[in-house]
Amino acid sequence: MLFIKLAIEAIRFAWQALRSNLLRTVLSLLGVTVGIFSIIGVYTMVDSLESNIKNSLSSVGERTIYVDKFPWQFGDGEYPWWRYFRRPKPKYSEFKYLKENLENAQAVTILDYTITQARRENSSFNSLCQGITYDYNIISDVPIINGRYFTTSEIDGGRNVTVIGGDVAETLFGDEDPVGKQIKLKGENFTVIGVQEKKGKQLVDVGGNPDTKTYIPFVKHKRMFSSGNLYGTISIQAYESDLGMEKLESEIRGKMRTIRGLRPLEEDNFALNRPDAAASFLTAIFGSLRTGGFVIGLFALLIGGFGIANIMFVSVKERTNIIGIQKALGAKNTFILFQFLFEAIFLCLIGGFFGLLIVYLASFINLGTLDIVLTSSNIIFGITISSIIGIVSGIIPASQAANLDPVIAIRAK
Repeated sequence: MLFIKLAIEAIRFAWQALRSNLLRTVLSLLGVTVGIFSIIGVYTMVDSLESNIKNSLSSVGERTIYVDKFPWQFGDGEYPWWRYFRRPKPKYSEFKYLKENLENAQAVTILDYTITQARRENSSFNSLCQGITYDYNIISDVPIINGRYFTTSEIDGGRNVTVIGGDVAETLFGDEDPVGKQIKLKGENFTVIGVQEKKGKQLVDVGGNPDTKTYIPFVKHKRMFSSGNLYGTISIQAYESDLGMEKLESEIRGKMRTIRGLRPLEEDNFALNRPDAAASFLTAIFGSLRTGGFVIGLFALLIGGFGIANIMFVSVKERTNIIGIQKALGAKNTFILFQFLFEAIFLCLIGGFFGLLIVYLASFINLGTLDIVLTSSNIIFGITISSIIGIVSGIIPASQAANLDPVIAIRAK
């Protein structure tokens, strides 16, 4: 009950302070508003960027290791690309060996990409033609909205069948149902067996935008675009129980060294790449951006805090007589302390609210493929920071008010 009474009285006095000198209060709250807007605005933008990029990374598979010729490089340091040119590319035979022998793999696939023109009658579309094997839809989700996915016999036999993306379907078929109809890829007829659900353009399309893809069996892809040379990138997914994917990575390295006949002292002539390494690298970058945004916004908050402290010192001076009367009637020092402290917090929360409101309104600005979302965690963080600034700004004036001598305070004019 005491807490509620203090809160109500603090709100009443804060409202009186706002009304008594509106311009002074607004200018003082402006610092808090700008500070919260700066901090939460940067946090919201960074969170939105991080979410967008990580969603794009998830399209290349979660808990996945890629066996390739070149390593992905993240962070500082020299990238000795010239060392990797003589490495052999992963082969279809190596994919088959890994698929049959890996015990810690949930799914194994091999894939390759080529940009080619998909045609139907007088319509054409520059498509990213991707050769895949059956397990591809386990590693990278392929949501079929119309039709079906490949069968194992279609994949193994390299049949002329394809699953197409949403943009390809719209361009080549319009309002027609594409399933069962044919399109041409590099002059060959392919029967459309499925249409992938439209994803929409992302800020960063890692591995290509699925809407622009045409999926065909890997063996058929290599016959068409690589003269039958069956090489590509091997993708392997770990089980959920394999935390850190350490078991899978160790097993892949051992199997690859065995199949390539590497001696114990020879270095690997293949790279094991992990998308989660990219995610960790991006997390570190975004963490730095958040820290920078917080430091920049903190300066504005400090200015706003001084403004709130100034209001509170003036408020204590104006209400010295009232404080003396309250003490004479039995009010304790803690009551007076919390009364002014709550008032400072309330004033900072008003400034913080307007800062959050500006961020929320800014989230409706159309930035193309980037969706800005003000999350509940950022709202709570903004409210928390506002409250802390209120406590820091109000503690000295509140202590000064609480320690006033009641006799001297009553006599004050």
